[in-house]
Amino acid sequence: MIRRAVLEDILSLLDLEQTFPGDRLERSNFYYFLTKSKADVWIAEEKKLVLGDAVVIYRKGSKRARLYSIVVSPEARGKGIGAKLLAHAEKAAKKRGCSLMGLEVREDNKAAIAFYGSRGYELVVRVENYYQDGEAALRMETVLS
Repeated sequence: MIRRAVLEDILSLLDLEQTFPGDRLERSNFYYFLTKSKADVWIAEEKKLVLGDAVVIYRKGSKRARLYSIVVSPEARGKGIGAKLLAHAEKAAKKRGCSLMGLEVREDNKAAIAFYGSRGYELVVRVENYYQDGEAALRMETVLS
């Protein structure tokens, strides 16, 4: 099941962030996304266990949504949860009036690049030194149909 995150989910969201080696979202980031920003935070859960999340940010007056983060727990990877979260995020962005969804992905994350590419995302630009460790990012986007 995919549902909108609430403040009580912050600890579970932070646990998911620990699966990243760096560039993690912090408690204050999630609090801001859930209370003050124009953002959607979606959770994939099964039997009250949080398996993944997606954060989408919107800018006033823009038709472009930004997939800020998508995370699936290591135990749940390969089960289609990322695809479900992405599809849900895209559908929600379209309902908000967006016609494009963009994202950044680590250039060395070949699995994620293939995942997004197989779902219609195309390379827009390479951004040098994007991540904390100096790794470049690939900026990708798709038209929301």
